[in-house]
Amino acid sequence: MNNITDVTNETFQALVVERSNDVPVVVDYWAEWCGPCQMLMPVLKKLVEEYDGKFVLAKVNTDEQRELAKTHGIRSLPAMHVYKHGKLAEEILAAQSEATLRIMLDRYIERPSDRVRAEAQEAYRQGKSEEAQTLLETACQNEPDNHQLALHYAELCMRTGALDKADTLLAALPRAVRDETDAARLRNLLDFAMVAKDAPPVTELESTLAREPDNLEARYQLGAQYVLNDRFEDALEMFMQLFERDRSFQDDAARKSLLATFGLLNNEDELVTRYRRKLFTLLH
Repeated sequence: MNNITDVTNETFQALVVERSNDVPVVVDYWAEWCGPCQMLMPVLKKLVEEYDGKFVLAKVNTDEQRELAKTHGIRSLPAMHVYKHGKLAEEILAAQSEATLRIMLDRYIERPSDRVRAEAQEAYRQGKSEEAQTLLETACQNEPDNHQLALHYAELCMRTGALDKADTLLAALPRAVRDETDAARLRNLLDFAMVAKDAPPVTELESTLAREPDNLEARYQLGAQYVLNDRFEDALEMFMQLFERDRSFQDDAARKSLLATFGLLNNEDELVTRYRRKLFTLLH
């Protein structure tokens, strides 16, 4: 079956939904008059050829298939929808660079390393951290261009205390990958792990602050540990108090930590709104 196909309202179910049970399907909504669509087409065709059957491109001419475009909520072009296992997995709006499209595709295309990654996760769950690291390290050597795999390896290194190795792995990723949500989240977590690395336990830091409320280092370390323990509101409060006491502490660490924590909350949580307002008030 062809890896690039034109889709209509009548063939959408078979050529997109059903076929996505076997291979990821990228639906490209386009029109002749759309300049960015015309620029995107050769990039998509190049990727189809390079990936050689690992995903399918389904093209929808929205001028000819107005009902189909309306049904799927297409309001601007270009737009792409990714289907996997019979369901819509991701929506992409506007033209994207080749590098960004590769990152997107790699999230859905199965590789031999997927099985290895699952084995590593199970080994880690069973407390076999060294075995898990060895599995992922070997897999990364076999697939040096698999950036998602490198991210999983970096996260495992961070969780097992190999912070320098995790830092090296993240730094080696292309900038486009480092700017992606998953990598940025891991970068923030790793930065907090670095702060907490040689810190006393949480209970000891809390006792220290009860006696010495102006101990800025203890407050910073406690905030970092709160983040790593998913105590985000406590962490934000620590960083806000640190900002109130000394904005210049460790090169603006308090404000940077607040913003990093907002990122870990996807900049959407109610806590983010509340503490953004507090930060804005202090800044102005």
